[in-house]
Amino acid sequence: MIELVLIAAAIVLAILAVELKSLLQSVVCLCGMCIVLGVLFGILNALYVMAFQLLIYAGATMVLFLSVVMLTERDEE
Repeated sequence: MIELVLIAAAIVLAILAVELKSLLQSVVCLCGMCIVLGVLFGILNALYVMAFQLLIYAGATMVLFLSVVMLTERDEE
């Protein structure tokens, strides 16, 4: 049952990451999706894949995305 909830959360977060107008909110949703996928890998007993998912994708890549979003100039609408 918990797997279905996590799968639904991953799908909703992926859709929100694509559809949101704010770049910061999109990056946060993408990070949340990476964390949910890491938890799903943990439930499947794929611990190495879970560690790489959480450390590399949810950690390093999201820090890179957040720093790029914060350092770029945006037009105020």
